Amino acid sequence: MINYSGHKIAFSAVFCFVFLCVLAQNSQPTSPAGANTEKSQIILEYADILSSNKELNPDIEILIGNVRFRHENTLMDCDSAYFYKLSNSLDAFGNVEMNQADTLFAYGNVLYYDGNTKLARLRENVRMENRGVTLFTDSLNYDRVANISYYFEGGVIIDQDNELSSVYGQYSPATKIAVFNYDVQLINPRFILYSDTLRYDTNTGIATILGPSRIVSDSSTIYCTRGWYNTRTDESELLDRPIVETSSKKTLTGDTLKYNRQIGIGEAFGNIELQDTAQKILLRGEYGYHNELTDYSFVTKKALAIEYSGVDSLFLHADTLKTMPDSTFNILKAYHNVRFFREDFQGVCDSMQYSTRDSILRLFTHPVLWNELYQIYGDTILLYMKDGAPDYAHVQEFAFAVSQKDTLEHYDQVTGLDMKIWFQEGQIKKVTVSGNAESIYYPEESDLTIIGLNRTLSGFLDIYLVDKKIDKLVIYPTPEGSLTPLGQIISEDLYLKNFVWFDYLRPKDKQDIFRNVERNEDTPVYKTRRFRY
Repeated sequence: MINYSGHKIAFSAVFCFVFLCVLAQNSQPTSPAGANTEKSQIILEYADILSSNKELNPDIEILIGNVRFRHENTLMDCDSAYFYKLSNSLDAFGNVEMNQADTLFAYGNVLYYDGNTKLARLRENVRMENRGVTLFTDSLNYDRVANISYYFEGGVIIDQDNELSSVYGQYSPATKIAVFNYDVQLINPRFILYSDTLRYDTNTGIATILGPSRIVSDSSTIYCTRGWYNTRTDESELLDRPIVETSSKKTLTGDTLKYNRQIGIGEAFGNIELQDTAQKILLRGEYGYHNELTDYSFVTKKALAIEYSGVDSLFLHADTLKTMPDSTFNILKAYHNVRFFREDFQGVCDSMQYSTRDSILRLFTHPVLWNELYQIYGDTILLYMKDGAPDYAHVQEFAFAVSQKDTLEHYDQVTGLDMKIWFQEGQIKKVTVSGNAESIYYPEESDLTIIGLNRTLSGFLDIYLVDKKIDKLVIYPTPEGSLTPLGQIISEDLYLKNFVWFDYLRPKDKQDIFRNVERNEDTPVYKTRRFRY
């Protein structure tokens, strides 16, 4: 029964259907044949009470109780409504529900709907549901022509994987893609993504990052401005120099970063930096790899390591640099064509290892170490660091130390099976040689005039230096020695066996470590030593 102007009138179902069809047909404008420009009319299907006042508001019908409208494939239910036939629109109130083709459902307290533009504006406690995706807000507009819904005063979208919230949000039921702006949060059981602008595909679970963003989890924090993150597989590709900060106080960045949080692996490409702030080590290169589960990393292509725990930083280059954990400490390994520079010492070798546990630089295969005027080489060199500075060096198996005396062919030299060198304030203070100790040095007059060539042979030898010069030489247990005056020295007496002057290999500064230098193998040491230099 429908109440019209206070009178009860019974309509049969047939008459009502015919009347509404005729009304709809008469109210539609004519258009050229073949054109599809007609606008469909909103149809009132039923209501408990219908009333109007043609004198005051001839265009308004007031509907109360179990109200239902139909517009094309969309049903709209509510407790009460104002229906504007001439403008083909309505205002619905109380328990509002929209049902579009049984695939899209929207609920709220208020609905303003325009049948000509097909724009639905839902207000207060709004909820939209679409195949596993639910949207919550207080102000939602749904454009049925574009099939786009959007909120602008804050809202939340929830799917099977994530909860996303923002100030402004847009969702397409057709593509299942949502776009978020301002104060965006994506909450996942494993992480939270904070962003300024985000695009999210509810089909794939992929979040496309379009603005400044931060991804926070138990193991790491990621900062980025552009890229994508698969919230289901935890795979991501981030652009524009993203930064990953791990819980182990390591930071990884590069022009492009690929990261898989499930297996804890990050790869960086282009101008990469891997920094360990706890151990004071920075790795640079063109490609970097980090496994946050094992704490293993490596860098290649123009690889550079900077150790900055002391007053002076150590700059080291190699083909490949690796870091790995050693309990609470770290091990840095460098492979092939190692060259390093620090203000107080420099070196080259084929491979090297440094441990923060004992602060020892271990140089393997053709190592050469320089300290001011002195060059040291041997089969293996261990350089012990203390408080970020060299403390002493241990040259094992075969050892040779040499210093150029002048611009002529005069070199102070000492060699033996084993050698230890002590440093003080960056300068050599003492040298101890064990086993087959031999030396050549040039004593001087007080005016620094060279007296001659002093050559010694013994089991052991200790050298004490003051101001970079030999102050005292102790030879034991049964020393042999000779002094040849300067004018009687012949070329065969100038050098000990296995003498080589490697000055052409020496890095001159922190940029020179990248210089590719071929060793001159046409020297006696290459021909006589089993382990060649």
